[in-house]
Amino acid sequence: MEFKDVKELLPHREPFLFVDKLVEVSDKKIVGIRKYTDSDFFFQGHFPGYPVVPGVILVESMAQCGGAGVAQSGILGDKLFFLATVDKAKFQPKIIGGVCLTAHPGGLKKSLDKQIAYVKSQPPIDMPKRVLVLGGSNGYGLATRIAAAFGGGAGTLNVSLERAPTERKPASPGWYNNKYFDEAARKAGLTAESINADVFSHETRKEVIGKIKELFGAVDLVVYSIASPVRTDPDTGEQYRSVLKPLGKTYTAKSVDFLKGTVDTASVKPAEGEEEATTVKVMGGADWMLWVKALKEAGVLAPAAKTVAYSYIGPEITFAVYRDGTIGSAKKHLEKTAVELNQFLSADGGEAFVSVNKAVVTRASSVIPVVPLYISLLYMVMKEKGIHEGCIEQMQRMLSQKIYGSGGTVRDAEGLVRLDDWEMREDVQSEVSARWDSVTTENLEQKTDIAGFRQDFMRMHGFDWDGIDYNAEVDTLG
Repeated sequence: MEFKDVKELLPHREPFLFVDKLVEVSDKKIVGIRKYTDSDFFFQGHFPGYPVVPGVILVESMAQCGGAGVAQSGILGDKLFFLATVDKAKFQPKIIGGVCLTAHPGGLKKSLDKQIAYVKSQPPIDMPKRVLVLGGSNGYGLATRIAAAFGGGAGTLNVSLERAPTERKPASPGWYNNKYFDEAARKAGLTAESINADVFSHETRKEVIGKIKELFGAVDLVVYSIASPVRTDPDTGEQYRSVLKPLGKTYTAKSVDFLKGTVDTASVKPAEGEEEATTVKVMGGADWMLWVKALKEAGVLAPAAKTVAYSYIGPEITFAVYRDGTIGSAKKHLEKTAVELNQFLSADGGEAFVSVNKAVVTRASSVIPVVPLYISLLYMVMKEKGIHEGCIEQMQRMLSQKIYGSGGTVRDAEGLVRLDDWEMREDVQSEVSARWDSVTTENLEQKTDIAGFRQDFMRMHGFDWDGIDYNAEVDTLG
């Protein structure tokens, strides 16, 4: 059934008609096709430059397809078809352009439980008990929160902005992570709360300060783990966007499509205009500075409090697109901010520092050219040597050995805490380099741990866990 016939069945009209044709209508299923193009109106405002179809549009397309199929069957007569609600749904991973658009609550809970179990299996961490995590819903922020709570017995307050679920659509992974962490920590007798709010706003800072006074009186550790594509200046209202681009010239290098398992070359055009400066505005240290000063001025930073932010340096092969690119400029600003904050806090015995962490699979690293191939090689080499770490292993090691160990904070000559010390070992990097040139599509599975990269990516969203029936209906509320 072609488009002109679909228009006879549905009352919808462009630009809100999302079915091009029906290809199958039976008593068991209805199948339709909709081809989205760059000219579709929502691409102008929904992730500009990244053509991702909004989830609500996908649901609407499904509803229209079903309505057209039911209408075509003749059972409606002269009535209209309405999709009123979806009580339960089945969520499979939907990945477009290296971005996963869905999440599975059960898988995310299993991931959280395993991280908690790992921390509990390690010796207890002797550390203060009041922790604020800014960006504690995913990755290193979440891992730090888990290690502090279940390894160090700390009460934690987390601030992050996550999408809540609806009856038809799952929440963002971080929303479920917050929910399950808070439940597990409270069950263990620990203070745990999460504030779902814009971490960049002054209003959020005021709310958090009030909550700190209510829960703890003051905090001993402030973790800044924010990775956002957008930041609105809280004073001017101006919005800044971050980009991951090289500086000066186009960068071309070997890369991998980790989902298809193909090796090719990828090119990234250099930053233009104000893109480097706006990336620094978003991912640099300006907001970290605002937070620490606001907390100190409000009297909710304990004497000798520490604050840490996270960064990455990596090997030379990734420099052009990372350390020497726009994001590298932001991270250098973050490191400069740490020096300034260290001076600001030193009178009370406090300190600020940046922890340079190991390369791991994140939403960002999954879409940066070159990086997925590098991480896949790194994973294999480090696993062969028995020194591979994910987020939780590193954050447990950071708190127990690098920050709250018997020798206090362990820094390098540049004042940085180095959790990438094992990654940057000469024997590790030389082996990665030796394998880099010889990797092809044909030998990718044998020469790299692309399977491990793919699994980590899927598990970030709750998928690819044994023991979970991904065909079963899911309660989106978790």
